[in-house]
Amino acid sequence: MIAALTPVPSMASFSSSDWRKQLRDAIREPVQLLQVLGLSAADVGLSADATKFPLLAPLSYVARMRHGDAHDPLLRQVLPISDEDRRVPGDLSDPVGDMDGMRAPGVIQKYHGRVLLIATGSCAVHCRYCFRRHFPYSDELAARDEWREAIAVVERDPSLREVILSGGDPLSLSTQKLASLTDRLAQIPHVSRLRLHTRWPVVLPDRIDAELLLWLERLPWPMTVVIHANHGNEIDAGVRAACARLRASGATLLNQSVLLAGVNDSATALRELSEALFDAGVLPYYLHSLDRVAGAAHFAVPEVRARSLVGELRNSLPGYLVPRLAQEIAGAPAKTIIA
Repeated sequence: MIAALTPVPSMASFSSSDWRKQLRDAIREPVQLLQVLGLSAADVGLSADATKFPLLAPLSYVARMRHGDAHDPLLRQVLPISDEDRRVPGDLSDPVGDMDGMRAPGVIQKYHGRVLLIATGSCAVHCRYCFRRHFPYSDELAARDEWREAIAVVERDPSLREVILSGGDPLSLSTQKLASLTDRLAQIPHVSRLRLHTRWPVVLPDRIDAELLLWLERLPWPMTVVIHANHGNEIDAGVRAACARLRASGATLLNQSVLLAGVNDSATALRELSEALFDAGVLPYYLHSLDRVAGAAHFAVPEVRARSLVGELRNSLPGYLVPRLAQEIAGAPAKTIIA
């Protein structure tokens, strides 16, 4: 047990299959996380103020971090460090132009034929590079008022063929809440595809439970689930089992990663990630260039280096295992493919 500000559950407690309990037991204080891993604040250089975007790290995810390693690639993704306190010219609170694409609260359309719903501001983990870390979730949620305004936007526009659920993380909502949305979308004739972006299968795979799978199986359209893993060490037996359950429900599984300095900015790390994803039944899809969100500049990888890394991947992997290097540019009609 840990002697810290608030007692932290034993690392064995994540064996509970109740994903809600696992989330409640997640570590929320940086010093506690460091003590679990046998590290000190001096080892990592903690942020002076992490209260605006607080730490959230479930124990099942922490268990995959290397004990005593201040440079662990999973730790680096979640621990608030002093580099976040620097302000860098060009960094933005809304780097991808979400607010300019808002058609109703939490309803974003930036690309033709598809609309994105901000289902919730909650996540299973707080990623330090998150491009929506400054998003005004309290004002912009599509799920409010029983999805009424979001449904109205989709109903009025027959060009909208695909609905994308994002956040936050849509799987932070109850399955019942998700079903209340899809039951109404199913009544709109021009909606023919549903896509869901989530980090839950990677961070807390027990979220992929029987109730969720039954919901997925009953959907009237093809479902694409885009998971988010950045490093091969994130993909363990629990994640592979969750992905197998999703595939059995009929879902197509893709992965989006972000190229992050100190996490996956080597050809070896990216190759091992692609291979681990494929072993889990997931196809690599996009490798995103970092969005210039304030507080995340220390994760940036120069474009020349990024292109070189993708070139190395093409020389060592079959094409279907090489993700497209992409960048989201505010105001552009689609993601920009860099390599």
